[in-house]
Amino acid sequence: MANLVRWDPFGEMWSLRQAMDRLFEDAFVRPNGFLGTARGEDGTNALAVDMYETGDDLIVTAAVPGVRPEDIDITVQGDVLTIKGETQTEHTDEDKSSYHVHERRYGRFYRQVALPSTVKSDAAEAHFENGILKLRLPKAEEAKERKIQVQGGSSAPQISGEAKEVAA
Repeated sequence: MANLVRWDPFGEMWSLRQAMDRLFEDAFVRPNGFLGTARGEDGTNALAVDMYETGDDLIVTAAVPGVRPEDIDITVQGDVLTIKGETQTEHTDEDKSSYHVHERRYGRFYRQVALPSTVKSDAAEAHFENGILKLRLPKAEEAKERKIQVQGGSSAPQISGEAKEVAA
């Protein structure tokens, strides 16, 4: 004997509404994920970074509290900077503590950032102090800004291959 179930068209609409609510919440209410930490595609925590340029250097800073400097891996390949590491948890599975609030994140973090200019990775420096990682990446010579002197009058050099006026 077969059981018959009545079809409810509003049941499917409700799941669509829940999906749209979640989409808007993720986009506007919590744009970086839970408590401001985004998740990478593989489930690792995405590391938030600040990047800015000075005259000859590219500076990258990241907050990585609770991480030892030796647990951070930094690489530059081409024009991509990669920072990865892992935050160790303070408790074990055998620990039977009863948490009331557990908001700090533990586990692997990973971030790849496209660099806006070519850098000399062999001259890069990394400093870690009070949970703040600061990278100084010197720009390559071809990426540095150069001032070009504008000459005028009779001292201007003649550029070969200039178009000659043709008399009609």
